[in-house]
Amino acid sequence: MSELSFLVRDIIVEPYAAAPQLTAKLRIEESTGSVIHAIALRCQVQIEPQRRGYQQEETLGMTDQFGTRDRWSSTLKPFQWMQCGAMVQGFSGSADVDLALPVTYDFEVTASKYLHSLREGVVPLAILFSGTVFTRGLNGFGVEQVPWDREARFAMPVQVWRDLVEVYWPSTGWLRLDRDTLGALSNVKVAGGFTTWDETVWSLLVKAGEPVS
Repeated sequence: MSELSFLVRDIIVEPYAAAPQLTAKLRIEESTGSVIHAIALRCQVQIEPQRRGYQQEETLGMTDQFGTRDRWSSTLKPFQWMQCGAMVQGFSGSADVDLALPVTYDFEVTASKYLHSLREGVVPLAILFSGTVFTRGLNGFGVEQVPWDREARFAMPVQVWRDLVEVYWPSTGWLRLDRDTLGALSNVKVAGGFTTWDETVWSLLVKAGEPVS
């Protein structure tokens, strides 16, 4: 029976991926001397917001998700960021693996709103591992499951997320609008003679008395 442990060495921005992606640098160690033929690895990445403190300016952005600060003792709970996986090639002893973490900047997604609220510090992550292990022995191949309790934690700098946003969405963000809302906004754009959506939204913000710079 093999004995696996997992360590996240780093998480970096993947600048040349076909879609927005971070890459987790994993180290997998096998401590019994078993020869691993392959691992069909599955991962669940969670954000653990209760494991860090927050500045006052970060509080406003988090109110929509977690309520006011006085409620955080009951609402600030771990939540899932993504699910991903990788095929790990054979090894004995240890192996370094690149785990692709596909991400989105859609503000309808809880993780994106949370990450956008952060100004500095780290994002506390927990990666929960599962999957199938194929071993090689004297009598052929064996099949095992990655134990359910395998996990690794990593404090990803907020700057890594900010760097990814600048690589894939420089100076922009995304909002999903109802079709009727988009139609009404389009009418405002035409009636006001605005050339861009930014100008259209800015005009509405100014009319509403919002402080703009």
